[in-house]
Amino acid sequence: MITLYHCIAARSFRPLWTLEELGVPYELRMLPFPPRATARSYLAVNPLGTVPLLVDGDTRMTESAAMCQYLAARHAPTPLDVGVGEPEFGAFLNYVHFGEATLTFPQALVLRYSRFEPEPRRLPQVVDDYTRWFLARLRTLEPLLERQPYLCAQRFTAADISVGYALLLAGHLGLQQRFTPAVAAYWERLRGRDAFARALAAQTRAAQEQGVPLLPAPDAGAPDRNP
Repeated sequence: MITLYHCIAARSFRPLWTLEELGVPYELRMLPFPPRATARSYLAVNPLGTVPLLVDGDTRMTESAAMCQYLAARHAPTPLDVGVGEPEFGAFLNYVHFGEATLTFPQALVLRYSRFEPEPRRLPQVVDDYTRWFLARLRTLEPLLERQPYLCAQRFTAADISVGYALLLAGHLGLQQRFTPAVAAYWERLRGRDAFARALAAQTRAAQEQGVPLLPAPDAGAPDRNP
């Protein structure tokens, strides 16, 4: 069975959502945030100390966007996957990685330097600059989403999950009101999916059962990498 190590609202929500979309069995192991500082024993499992960690037999993965692609491909045929023979295979790969490298990276800096660093180390200029960076790059999706409901292949795919997590994180940072109209409508479509609701419920239920706080402690310290 697939095992996913997860923190509430972390990048590990991407593979969790993917698993719920696929309907495959998995074990969800919850960790307090950030695990590198609050669950030191986890370093024996994942020396990076970050989430997600996905274990599938001998396969071990730590990159959330790659997990979305892996799970979709491993369980193909599924609408979540876009095969190499499809015309929009390249677009699919691009948006899978766009969700992380282009949209989540700047928000990780906003989160770190607005909330997780100790007060003397917080940097309002960094927060402002990278908020602008995120919103500018997010706006590039507006023309595309005015023409079609999803990013590629005329259907919901793992690429939408990758980008969708970035929009979820933006909501946590109070940026949702600054979405352009087509992006806002796209986000409403994504969050209306049954599997999205199941993933939210699954993380809450698992955290309660495993005695993990639903929110990171205010003094938990700065994350190394994963919000």
